[in-house]
Amino acid sequence: MKSSDSIGPTLIGKRIVLGVTGSIAAYKAVALLRSLIREGAVVHVVMTHSATKFVTALTFEVLSGHPVSTDMFEAHQEMKHLSLPAQADAIIIAPATAHCLAKAALGLGDNLLSTMLLTSQCPLIMAPAMDGGMWTHPSVQEHVNTLRARGTVIVTPELGPLASGQIGQGRLAAEGRILEAVQVALAPQRDWQGHRVLVSAGPTQEPIDPVRFISNRSSGKMGYAVAEAAQARGAQVVLVTGPTALPTPRGIEVVAVATAEEMLQVLSMRLAWSTTVIMAAAVADFRPTHPASQKIKKQGQIAETLNLERTTDILASLSAQRTTQLLVGFAAETSDLIAHAQAKLTAKGLDLIVANDVTREGAGFGSDQNAATLIDRQGIMTELPLMPKRALADAILSRAHELFRARQSSQTPTTVMGGR
Repeated sequence: MKSSDSIGPTLIGKRIVLGVTGSIAAYKAVALLRSLIREGAVVHVVMTHSATKFVTALTFEVLSGHPVSTDMFEAHQEMKHLSLPAQADAIIIAPATAHCLAKAALGLGDNLLSTMLLTSQCPLIMAPAMDGGMWTHPSVQEHVNTLRARGTVIVTPELGPLASGQIGQGRLAAEGRILEAVQVALAPQRDWQGHRVLVSAGPTQEPIDPVRFISNRSSGKMGYAVAEAAQARGAQVVLVTGPTALPTPRGIEVVAVATAEEMLQVLSMRLAWSTTVIMAAAVADFRPTHPASQKIKKQGQIAETLNLERTTDILASLSAQRTTQLLVGFAAETSDLIAHAQAKLTAKGLDLIVANDVTREGAGFGSDQNAATLIDRQGIMTELPLMPKRALADAILSRAHELFRARQSSQTPTTVMGGR
């Protein structure tokens, strides 16, 4: 997934060192730099002298907003091999040549970048790029295995046309794969490891005829953000989504549905598998009683009244079916936010509800940001300010995890979550 496909910035305030080595793929590091900055990271670039033969240091300096470091002995500089890694949350080397991999595996420090690796304590992500059959050479694979054994994240190169004209495995991994590896490495915690999270997202579409339908303004961004955050924190995730314009999240099983009835069927079938259900979908409350089998024409006699019937209440249905799942719902309101949310929490037997005012400026449907109040069944309220939806997703998951731990300590069932 490309960085622009993310649901809100995911690396806000993170300090990252981007190392660039002497590969023809060095030009791709420029796009990676821009993606890291879009995700909210503060990026300092370190280049080897070979890398500057492919892309100028000035390019990275202008885009990052910080001086580029290339030499341990540059005048009037502090000890960069110590100060840069000490301040970094992560180091990324992209592209990483075979020579770079060898030096890192053997602990050699003959330039600023390789020496910096000997002093760093933060996560290291390396994305190799090389030509010919170099990637599969036994010595390269031995160095890769050594680095992985030490905890280095290796984003394997891809198969395809190489600079030499050959076809082989050596192309720098796609920008989205590298960014995803960074996001996972910097995930705040892996506290959802072992959990199976069922998430719903987006609107439903209830047909009037083959070309018209009843729907709502939900973009699906909140539900997708919850799914991505849960996966980053170690959960196995299934995302059941109504129609959206969002890209498919990498590594998450996605089940596409259209109507409320289809969503109910899929969620009911997956309920027994899950340990947590997070209903972030904005399900239509009504549907046409008798959808037309053919397009209704404007000419001639047409019905002036559209007869509607209620759709099945998915949250209430899941609440009635659940065994040991944790149940949390969303309340998207335009007035009396807390009162309506508390009533929904009680009526549908939820463990947690996420209440948000969709009329608030900068929040709600379609926005990349949201604000909410979390309310549990004990009446405890947590007010969350306006923030990126991905950050809100993490806050919801953290509160839900607290409820999990409380249930486990008292040996009572867990919860299912529902929302928009």
